[in-house]
This record gives sequence, C-alpha cells and structure tokens, in this order.
Amino acid sequence: MRLYRTTDGFFGEERNRFWRVEAASWEDLLGDADLHNRVSAESQRAELLESLDGMTLLSPVSTQEVWAAGVTYFRSRSARIEESKDAGGGTFYDRVYAADRPELFFKASGRRVVGPLGEVRIRRDARWSVPEPELTLAIHSSGKILGYTIGNDMSSRDIEGENPLYLPQAKVYDGSCAIGPCLLLESGNLPKETAIGIKIERNGAHAYVGQTTLKELKRPVAELVSYLFRENSFPEGVFLMTGTGIVPHDDFTLVAGDRIVITIDNIGTLENQVASS
Repeated sequence: MRLYRTTDGFFGEERNRFWRVEAASWEDLLGDADLHNRVSAESQRAELLESLDGMTLLSPVSTQEVWAAGVTYFRSRSARIEESKDAGGGTFYDRVYAADRPELFFKASGRRVVGPLGEVRIRRDARWSVPEPELTLAIHSSGKILGYTIGNDMSSRDIEGENPLYLPQAKVYDGSCAIGPCLLLESGNLPKETAIGIKIERNGAHAYVGQTTLKELKRPVAELVSYLFRENSFPEGVFLMTGTGIVPHDDFTLVAGDRIVITIDNIGTLENQVASS
C-alpha cells in the first residue's frame, strides 16, 4: 500500500485503486505511528478513484529534515577512496565501511527537497557531479519506520574528494535532494532482492545505466535508524537516505538538461531533470 501527497490532498493506493485520506496536515499523518492501518481504514470509507490524473505529486517531505548515510555499499566505499586518494582521505572511507558507527550526515531541510518531475541542481563551482539513487526511510518521531520512498542524493564528487571536511558543501545546497513519488507503507525490512535502478538520459539517449539490489547494503536499516536517534529528536519525523550502491564511472558528470530516472521495486519511479543554472 502506498501513500501520496499531492496538490489536491493525500491519497492511499493499492492495486491501482486510489482513495482520499483525510488528515489535517502531512505532519498529522507522519505523526501517526499506526499510519498503515489508518490509511487502510480510509479505503473502506472513501470513494475509490481510478487514477490521480490532473493532480501534481509532491515530495513526501514537508517540514521534516532529511539525513543520509554514507559508505553503506562496497561500491560507494570504492568510489570515495578513489576520489579522495590525492587528498589523503582515502583510508577514512575504508575505516568507516568496517566500523561499528556508520557515517551519518544532514542532507536537506524540507524546503530544499525537490519532488517528482522537479528540477535538481548541480553546483556552479563543481566540475564532477553525480546523482546517487538511494532507498529512503520515512521515520516516526519514536524511531519506528513508517515506510520507504526513493531518494536522489545529488553530490559534487570533486569537492568532497578535495577534502573530506568539504562534505557539507558537496552534499547540502539548494536543489541537492529529490524524494518521491510516494511512501510504501511497510514497517518491516524490504526483500534483499529489491532492485534499485537508475537511467540518465541525455539528448534522447542513455548516458548512464546502473542497477543494484538491497543485498549489497551492508548495514541493516534498523541499525542506521538507531544511530540517527542517538542524542537526536525529530518531533515531526525524519527521512533517512540509506546510501548508494550505484556510482557512475569516473569520467561521467551530469550536465544541464539531463533526465534522471530512479526506480525501486514496489515503490515506483522518481524522475527529475537537471536545471540549466
């Protein structure tokens, strides 16, 4: 079962049947620890719709913060070591991959998050920019996982590679984060066979195609949530990107006009275009 936030309100969906979900606000919904049952119950009372045609999908992030985990896939570890080797920071990423404590960092405030079909941005002062497709958790203020969505962690690899202390500048800027198109309302773990795929289209052709599965995710998502909630509180809930297992080859960089299409099994597709400035 999925939950959508749109310009016309909130809608549940199952087997291509949609229904309106009554709520005072998006925060009202994400503040309900029993969200799955609440949305399911609405399907018994509301009129069923065939589609959400004519409505604009919004990101499932409103006022919530977005955080991210790094170096949770072996591919990400290798890419970070390669990009930072000249700065002497390569061993940091190898160590954090094997350490008990994960790398967690702030990614975006709600206002910086781009929704489906919106424009993401690359930094003007970056020469090497990539999208990072990531399974993203929607988490209740209690630390309970409410559901899953798709995230695009836009990253400036040259800035981070120059010095690991530049990570916030490489990761946090206007238009650096896209999340959507919905929440898959599942509190348990997704199957390890769940596929994550990305296609980057340029001038009508595929500039890059990549795929991985959750089998490659080193850390359990519950472990990431546990560390995130150490000494941190999130009264309106929080979103957590769980890292990427897909990193384009080193001679690839995004350019204005690129179309980024990310899919995750059972969740859907998040599509965005790179802004021209």
